Amino acid sequence: MKYLYLILSSVLVAYLVVIIFIYFYQRNLLYHPLENNYQNDKPQFNYEEVSIKVDDEITLKSWLVNKDLEKFKTLLIFHGNAGNLSNRIYKLNELNKLDLNILLISWRGFSGNKVSPSEKNLYQDARAAVKWLNEKKVKNNQIVLYGESLGTGVAVEIAKNSDFNSVILESPFTSIENSAKIYYPYLPVKLLLKDRFDSINKIEMIDIPILIMHGEKDDVIPIFMGKELFDKANNPKHSYFTPDDDHMMEFNSELLTEIQKFIKRY
Repeated sequence: MKYLYLILSSVLVAYLVVIIFIYFYQRNLLYHPLENNYQNDKPQFNYEEVSIKVDDEITLKSWLVNKDLEKFKTLLIFHGNAGNLSNRIYKLNELNKLDLNILLISWRGFSGNKVSPSEKNLYQDARAAVKWLNEKKVKNNQIVLYGESLGTGVAVEIAKNSDFNSVILESPFTSIENSAKIYYPYLPVKLLLKDRFDSINKIEMIDIPILIMHGEKDDVIPIFMGKELFDKANNPKHSYFTPDDDHMMEFNSELLTEIQKFIKRY
């Protein structure tokens, strides 16, 4: 009995150590600014590197593809939790084929930007980007919000109760809590989480057109999450669910056509 008690006590202590570690280290598990997993593409578009001011201490290194800010809609891209601006060149190479302006912002803590990322900080960064476009005389009804992976949580927050043109979600999750439960089923993630990005409970607040894109082979965020968001979303809503795409969807002619049709429709 004494040995059983010692074993159980050791297991409990080890479990508590894991919980404490996860609590304090969780943002390092969520945000990966130094990861470089899809680079080496060469830009096939003309862009200007711009600095978007958030406050007196923080500016965001960003790329602007300016075809005509008055004539064409502007796609405001919120990227995912890994990598830098150049990791999205493959995506911009294809999106550049459309009659769109593009503003790709880099979160604080990414691409050399100062200060660590958090849910609250990313929302502030996104709103600063909207304000920056507004100062360039781009109205909200000419802005298409585009969220990629983690960026979908930001896009949903910014899109709710708003007058933007529309919103596109690529490989979205329902919430960080639901995602964490898949990876850490043995942890009380609801109690531990600092950043929640609770899209599933915000999606119904969006009253602008929405396009949700997701691949069946996504092994990072399962497609059922994209489908759950689609089911709860208000009309007008559109989906592009594919059998072959993984987490970073292939920007082929089919996907580009879906985006083009969606943007032209609204």
